[in-house]
Amino acid sequence: MMEAPILALTRRRATASGEQAESVAADNMRQLAQLRWLAVVGQTITILIVHVGFGVALPIGWMLGAVLLLASANLAVSLALPRHRVHDVEIMLTLLLDMSVLTFQLYLSGGATNPFIHLYLLQVVLGAILLQPAAAAVLVLATGFSYGLLTVRYWPIVLPVNLATQSTDLFAVARWISFVLVAGLLVLFITRITRNLRARDAHLADLRQHAAEEEGIVRMGLFASGAAHELGTPLGSLAVILADWRRMPAIARDPALAAEVAEMQQEVQRCKTIVSDILHSAGQPRSEPLEVMKATAFADAVADEWATFNPGAPFVWSAEAAGAADILVAPALRQAVWNLLDNAAEASRDAVRLTVTREEDGVAIAVADDGPGFAPDALAMVGRLYHSTKGAGHGLGLFLATNVARQLGGRLEARNRDPRGAEVRLVLPVAPVREGANG
Repeated sequence: MMEAPILALTRRRATASGEQAESVAADNMRQLAQLRWLAVVGQTITILIVHVGFGVALPIGWMLGAVLLLASANLAVSLALPRHRVHDVEIMLTLLLDMSVLTFQLYLSGGATNPFIHLYLLQVVLGAILLQPAAAAVLVLATGFSYGLLTVRYWPIVLPVNLATQSTDLFAVARWISFVLVAGLLVLFITRITRNLRARDAHLADLRQHAAEEEGIVRMGLFASGAAHELGTPLGSLAVILADWRRMPAIARDPALAAEVAEMQQEVQRCKTIVSDILHSAGQPRSEPLEVMKATAFADAVADEWATFNPGAPFVWSAEAAGAADILVAPALRQAVWNLLDNAAEASRDAVRLTVTREEDGVAIAVADDGPGFAPDALAMVGRLYHSTKGAGHGLGLFLATNVARQLGGRLEARNRDPRGAEVRLVLPVAPVREGANG
């Protein structure tokens, strides 16, 4: 019975990982598109300066046509990116297009003697970063073949007479410009790619953490379900025994004993209710729709029930500030809030406070106490499995509350109050307005 949740977790993890990989590939393609716009502008300016400024005869029509082709391809890529999934093969084809246009431009402007031949290194390094080894090898082979071809076949550059005597200095300056250009573009691009990769790694680490926590919940659900089955028989026996005791003449004549037996019956009934809830939750299909409730009605119901079973605990609650906001309620949400109230009652010297407020990003269910609060290191780890100031094996209530909030699209927050005490908040999204609802 537990295979379905585990398979669902595996599928969700694989889907999220795939989506993140596609997102990184799309970000990398955007970086390439920005780099290509720089190439378009740089090639255009360089061609015009050399041809018009220095008077070097170049096949300017062909060269500007190649620039226009590159610009058109880049415009098409930029327009398709928002609605198109990017794959590694498309990145490889993009780099091959850039290399082909560069080869054509170099062929028309001196071939391997052109100082900007070093721009091939930019293509090779980008391929090594962005592509799988096989695809990067294809790019290296294509670049090596193009470089070799340009050493034997090219359109030579003919310098004007007034520049012929300064050719050595001009080419030295051009090689320096080429080096600085390649170095600067590599630093710019690799910095951005590294940022994308770090974001991907952080996201994957977060997914692994969530998957481990959810697998822990699945295991605990299995153990809880088994324990609930085992507890059903002794609880039933206790209920029968207490009912017999209550009818005994000696107890019936003693009001104090009768009250204690009645209290024990109430506690046994509470245990049976909890066991029934566990078994009911374990048998529910995971696709069962969530219930939509007014936040005020949910808080009042939980507060009334908790106050009934904890008559000696000072307790105040207020839910009016939530207004008419609706929230999604899962069966585990009541138990999560109940656990927070139990923790607060254990830590608090005076009253436990439950408040429900409407906020910009949803509805906040806050439980506050005036106990010692969280230690700084514990506050940073709130909601982690079995991490608690009470010692090993505790912290389960906050862990479950964190995961319940996450499953409902919300979050759990914790802070220390001034001058003392702690507050734990479940921030849940407002449920969509139901059709036919009033107001």
